[in-house]
Amino acid sequence: MTSILKPTAVRAAILAAGLTAFTASPAAAEEDFNIWTGQFIVLDLDEEGDWFVRGEAQERFTNDAYRLGQLLLRSLVGYRISDRVSIGAGYAYILTDPIGPIETNEHRFYQELNIRLIETPGGITLDSRNRFEQRTFEEDGEVALRFRPFLQLRVPITDNNKLIAYTEPFIALNETPLQDDGLQIWRNFVGFSIPVAQGVEVVPGYLNQTVFRDGENRADHVANVNIFMNF
Repeated sequence: MTSILKPTAVRAAILAAGLTAFTASPAAAEEDFNIWTGQFIVLDLDEEGDWFVRGEAQERFTNDAYRLGQLLLRSLVGYRISDRVSIGAGYAYILTDPIGPIETNEHRFYQELNIRLIETPGGITLDSRNRFEQRTFEEDGEVALRFRPFLQLRVPITDNNKLIAYTEPFIALNETPLQDDGLQIWRNFVGFSIPVAQGVEVVPGYLNQTVFRDGENRADHVANVNIFMNF
């Protein structure tokens, strides 16, 4: 049953919406509607919960959502330094099949640091993730380096649901035949969580992605639905 919102939750919800609006990407001349789905699972490897593995699959339907334009499969082995800090390293395979440009097969190695910056008694959390990627393509032998800072705010809006907002720029650190250096992508998301079972939640929402290019930028308007499982 939906509960009456507390003033602190209302203020935090406004803050979350403001965060997404404040970090919204610049307008782009070319626009596309996408549907993205994702499945994420985290499994503890020991009784203490220090070591864990994470796996995910993401399906991205592009070009007005009528075709599978990208498939991403990613894994990670992580270690919790404390209840607020974890580190990890992993591998991802990404198949990108755009209309026009060549299909690419990417093998991505990455390392990340996750920190809970804020946690209030009322359940508001602010989390950061810093990810460093080494990207290789079967179509190009050079290694492309990229940095992805990520900031996510979660705010209770009912007894069971939370408003979720995040922002994530993608910053290329070098230039290769398949990667320009500098700011490549900026994603901003707002949605809400729906718990469906113990340790399982569905998060639908709207994601705006700006792709920075020579000439016209592209804006993707994404209906994004993810399912998260923690065991």
